[in-house]
Amino acid sequence: MVKIDVSKEIRRAVDTGKVIFGTKNSEKSLKNGSGRLIIIANNAPKLVKEKLVSFAEIGKTPHHIFEGSGLELGSVCGKPFTISTMVIQDAGKSKVLEIAKQ
Repeated sequence: MVKIDVSKEIRRAVDTGKVIFGTKNSEKSLKNGSGRLIIIANNAPKLVKEKLVSFAEIGKTPHHIFEGSGLELGSVCGKPFTISTMVIQDAGKSKVLEIAKQ
């Protein structure tokens, strides 16, 4: 099995697909079932992680804990701010959905 570069695929999804940023928007997306993968920064508050992971499990949406901080996730996405959570709605040309299978 080929190991994919998570950061590169996240950036490709941001550039070519449809991605939602932020805890509130991620929660809404999980509740209405429009998300295909949720990515949570490693340093996101514990309660936020637990809440979003439980919503993801209820909706059978895969989740991935990003190994870096929210600042690093924001940098990967090309944004000048921290990102604690993001939901991939459409992966575009990226293979980001495969990270949930690893």
